[in-house]
Amino acid sequence: MADELSYVLITPYSLRKSRTGGIVGRLLSRSGLELVSGRLFAPSEEFIQDFAEASVSETDNARHRQTQELIRDYILKNLAADQHGVRQRALLLVLRGEDAVIKTRSVVGHIMQERTSGETIRDTYGDCLVEDGKVVYFEPGVLAAPDATSARRHLEIFAKYSDTDGGILVDSVPFPAGENVETTLVLIKPDNFRFPNARPGGVIDLFSRTGLYIVGFKVHYMSVAQAEKFYGPVLDVLQDKFREPSAKRARLAIEEEFGIPIDAKTETELGELIGPIAGRSHWESIVQFMAGSRPSNCTEEKRNQPGSEKCVALIYQGVDAVRKIREVLGPTDPSKAPSGTIRREFGQTVMINAAHASDSAENARREMDIIQINENTLKPLIDTYLS
Repeated sequence: MADELSYVLITPYSLRKSRTGGIVGRLLSRSGLELVSGRLFAPSEEFIQDFAEASVSETDNARHRQTQELIRDYILKNLAADQHGVRQRALLLVLRGEDAVIKTRSVVGHIMQERTSGETIRDTYGDCLVEDGKVVYFEPGVLAAPDATSARRHLEIFAKYSDTDGGILVDSVPFPAGENVETTLVLIKPDNFRFPNARPGGVIDLFSRTGLYIVGFKVHYMSVAQAEKFYGPVLDVLQDKFREPSAKRARLAIEEEFGIPIDAKTETELGELIGPIAGRSHWESIVQFMAGSRPSNCTEEKRNQPGSEKCVALIYQGVDAVRKIREVLGPTDPSKAPSGTIRREFGQTVMINAAHASDSAENARREMDIIQINENTLKPLIDTYLS
């Protein structure tokens, strides 16, 4: 059976309440579907009207139509700009797999909660208060299509407005004048996407402790050329770092194998020779981890093609964003990271350490440019699927 595309739209309320990580973790781990794209939206009036109209499709079942009309009214009211004209942020996640729409709906749950077990996303993150048969408060947590036909129609709307209403929304959050507002990049690394699991959501959830705002989201497959440029500054550091340990290991190996004593000068010369080679080998392993291929084994024609390893790029904005993100991330070596940091919770080694975060606002801009953070990958994916 052919794979389907489905979607979940995380509502502005859920984003503001920092529920994004919990929703992502629940969605990926319980649906078994693959996250293939995502985009942040600041819906315009035109987008909202089209989406609201498309949310009502039921003609035969009165109860289902009533539910859809409730969703429609929610879209018209809660996706609209606030009283100051500031547009709301909503995060679209696109998933792929067999029976994707049905599986997504199963994890999302019904808007009229019949139990409070926390089994579905709406059990945990949604609310619906009914008094005297009338809905007096409604927050669905997320929006999703009720069936495959509706999903295709909604995806077409998302693609239509993905350029005008979606992207990196650096102007979507107002800040007091004079504050040190920064924008920084986070990459959730490929080790979190080996199979559908809750780890990506867990990483996002810990980052929510910073109180920063998510203003950009992209599913990205880093090419070898991008990884080389992204980690280019690390190469010299590694080559220098490996000089001394390489010298000591080479001296011990030679003395043990050949019985030849090595003096300090020769040991240093061995480090100068072997250190850069060892450093570059480790650097190529980093590139392979992020892009799927070692530069030395990659043909020129494949260097600029998207790699095989998936990561998720998140753009965070707020006061002292760089420092706050890196404090929650923790040091490079997970074994040295404090409890409660992302790398302590999810990291394994110096390389396989869950996430990357820019170490300065300047590097954030450089890194965002390398991975083409403004690229709209959502529209071609949906257009191809619907064609």
